[in-house]
Amino acid sequence: MFGTAGGFGTGSGLFGTSANSSLTTATAAKDYELPAPPDDTVQALRFSPPSIQQNYLAAGSWDGLVRVWEVNIPPLTVNQFGAAPTSINVQALPKAQQSAGGPVLDLCYSDDGSKIFFGSTDKTVKMWDLASNQVTQIGAHDNAVKSVHFVQAPTYQCVMTGSWDKTLKFWDARQPNPVGTLQLPDRLYAADVYYPMAVACTAGKQCVVYQLDNQPREWKKLEINLKNMLRCVSICVDKKTNQPTGFAVGSVEGRVAIQYLNPSNPKDNFTFKCHRVEQASNVQEIYPVNDLAFHPVHGTLATVGGDCRYSYWDKDSRVKLKGSEKCAQSITRCCFSARGEVFGYAVGYDWGQGHEYSNPNKKPQVFLNYDYENMKPRKKT
Repeated sequence: MFGTAGGFGTGSGLFGTSANSSLTTATAAKDYELPAPPDDTVQALRFSPPSIQQNYLAAGSWDGLVRVWEVNIPPLTVNQFGAAPTSINVQALPKAQQSAGGPVLDLCYSDDGSKIFFGSTDKTVKMWDLASNQVTQIGAHDNAVKSVHFVQAPTYQCVMTGSWDKTLKFWDARQPNPVGTLQLPDRLYAADVYYPMAVACTAGKQCVVYQLDNQPREWKKLEINLKNMLRCVSICVDKKTNQPTGFAVGSVEGRVAIQYLNPSNPKDNFTFKCHRVEQASNVQEIYPVNDLAFHPVHGTLATVGGDCRYSYWDKDSRVKLKGSEKCAQSITRCCFSARGEVFGYAVGYDWGQGHEYSNPNKKPQVFLNYDYENMKPRKKT
């Protein structure tokens, strides 16, 4: 994808090299820090899809740029007992960057990994062709574009975007107008897609589930047992059928809701507290859940928050698998590599404590954590 003929070459899109581009080993004690990080807080973080062998990590940030790193992840091996190694040598090098025209709020890869689509506060949806290094506008909203997802269906492919203008739009990059538009009940705060399902979370703590087969359409609205604003959502799938069964929603109240589409028991839907810090006199300091993601192999859940930590959870056993050490700033976004070897997360100020706590001397960072074994579900006894 990044070949020399028609590739990125040595133009202005390249990061270049710096003294910070040294390579280190990622271990459970010290995560690997990517070189040439963004200049402002990361709002979108995605690994390339499993359709390509290489691993690329794309980040969109408030500085109005989309950046791509090539990540070298050694092939995953397991011993005779089925256990993976405790550490691997992860390396990353910056490949290219493009300007979005405004702070980037979300991005995604095409199914074949050849393109990156991104939306920003300038209300536009753009496509970055990685082979030609060309960026073109493929759509627009009447307000900031909050979510961008690629939909690969048996009979069509498109880009689904959600906006603060209270719409979902579906784009064919070859046409200037959307091929479909769906009205949302309110401003979009978060969305996710796992064909044939999409879920959108809006202001007013509303979650709407959509069916994407044949033609995108609303399926049902679900009541979410959370008291405050919803911030992030991720779809979970059945390990046997590989079909979506529900989703996890995180809120600003330091709580996550697990919601199934067709629960066999109402108690299957539940909420749990997270990203809270115990203070004196049994007082908890509560931080927002900024992002969450399901592991593509194990089905376990990762959450990141304003408490500057990430955590791994087994939703089926309802146990916490691991909590990280405290980072220098809040963790704003996270994602897993396509085959689940590596967990990526972005560190930066999330403005949750207001302008007075912003420290310009603390710069954004992006880290990779290898912890494949600790992400496995808890064995039932």
